Amino acid sequence: MSKPTHSRADSIARILPAFDYTKIGLSLVVMFFFAFFISPIWTGFVTAFKTSGAVTATTPFIPPGPGGFTLDKWTVAFNYLSTGMVNSLIMSVPSTIASVFLGSIAAYGLTLVDWNERLQFSILVLFLVGIFIPYQAVLVPLSDFWINIVGVDGLLAPLGNLPYFTSRHSRLFAVTVTHVVYAIPICMLLFRGYYVSLSNDLIEAAKIDGASITSIYRRIVLPLSKPMIGVVFIYQFTMIWNEFLFSLTLIGSSSSPAATVTLVLSGLGSDLTGVDFGLRMAGAFVAALPTLIIYVLFAEQFAEGLASDN
Repeated sequence: MSKPTHSRADSIARILPAFDYTKIGLSLVVMFFFAFFISPIWTGFVTAFKTSGAVTATTPFIPPGPGGFTLDKWTVAFNYLSTGMVNSLIMSVPSTIASVFLGSIAAYGLTLVDWNERLQFSILVLFLVGIFIPYQAVLVPLSDFWINIVGVDGLLAPLGNLPYFTSRHSRLFAVTVTHVVYAIPICMLLFRGYYVSLSNDLIEAAKIDGASITSIYRRIVLPLSKPMIGVVFIYQFTMIWNEFLFSLTLIGSSSSPAATVTLVLSGLGSDLTGVDFGLRMAGAFVAALPTLIIYVLFAEQFAEGLASDN
């Protein structure tokens, strides 16, 4: 009786380990997109450590050599942007807290409070319309409202004697309030999606016990909202910190003492001799540092909020 013969392919298959080609393909795709998205960040990061001569003499994504390495760009960028970063913190922190708080209250009133359904739906539609109004469409009326109608410069002129405050800082107040108003619709929508998924058992029990609307929000809804507050806070702080158009429209100049960090950053590294790309890249990373800190501080709440929202 003859022994069974095996093909050469079967012999190779027994020698070589089995590969999951689907996983290999997915891994290669993920690695490609990771390299694609990280390459601009890496290029900007290494450029920030290069001297002006090294920027022109080396490939953009190649780190600088011993003779082309410098930390001066970071020092100059931080000194140049420090006042703008203080102004942005003065603007971003209160406007973020106010917009998150007001958005949460609005979502509570439009989701978990029983009242006129038709009026409730109409107000919800108005909030949704507010989300889709582009910044560019309101710049002219916004400027006219704050400068000509409200007269914010004269209105806050008595505060000019306070430390750090000048007449131009009144425009910073206008930008702060503008961000709060413009952010309430999107904050409301994010909180509403979270509140819809909440169980009504606790709220109904509180109503039976005679708790008021404000008590239910303060003692039940707000504590349960902590994960979503982290998500909305990170999102809103990042949007307000990085915003440029409102600052440009109301404050106007990067040389203003009330200029925000994005407004100051727009003029960093540019002069009649050209653009200092190393200085500009260092400035971009310095300006992004507060948003990175916020992500680190609220990372746990952010992950918990996303998980509970799904």
